[in-house]
Amino acid sequence: MTLFVDADSCPVRIREIICKTAKRLQVKAVFAANRLIPIPKNSYCTSIITEAEDQAADMYILAHAVQGDMVVTRDIPLAKQLVDVHIRVINDRGIVYTPENIGERLSIRNFMYELSVNGLAPQRTKAFGKKEIMEFAQALDRETQRLLKNVP
Repeated sequence: MTLFVDADSCPVRIREIICKTAKRLQVKAVFAANRLIPIPKNSYCTSIITEAEDQAADMYILAHAVQGDMVVTRDIPLAKQLVDVHIRVINDRGIVYTPENIGERLSIRNFMYELSVNGLAPQRTKAFGKKEIMEFAQALDRETQRLLKNVP
């Protein structure tokens, strides 16, 4: 199992949790971004700097992730592509994307994007704090354990 991280927008605290988890479970964690993203140093965590092109980190993850791996991303279109090929995906708030929920999440994302393009999007005020960090840590632990035990 490899943990792939769409690292361009991954919060520092989430990167730290992923690296601690990788070290504890002795699994590889790959942080893909189109620029250098600081990560905690340990032998299980590596950074991949992709081309500066838009979506280059996404393309790297799509090309390298396989069934049995997990991806951490807040990019819903990327999550949809991964879920469609049976790769486990969670976001940085601990939401697990599944075949049952990804279509709805993508529709909402596309609707909000259209509102934004037309100047009609509501302001986003959701905080990212201790509660979200804890939910992520719990989801990461639960989902990695499921993958290690080969539980769908």
